[in-house]
Amino acid sequence: MYEDKFVQIHLGSFFQEATHQQTIEEYAKQGWRLVQVLPIAYNGHGKPTDYEIIFERLIE
Repeated sequence: MYEDKFVQIHLGSFFQEATHQQTIEEYAKQGWRLVQVLPIAYNGHGKPTDYEIIFERLIE
């Protein structure tokens, strides 16, 4: 059986650096496996700005 974790992140903007890679690496070190990344918010031009990263790991 698996447990899931849902993490919402902001992709970044002109003045902010995106942190998605660090987030994925941090959870991977804790034993979580990346399942999917879904856009959940968009700017006025239709570009995704916020994402939900879905992780899973085996329940022991």
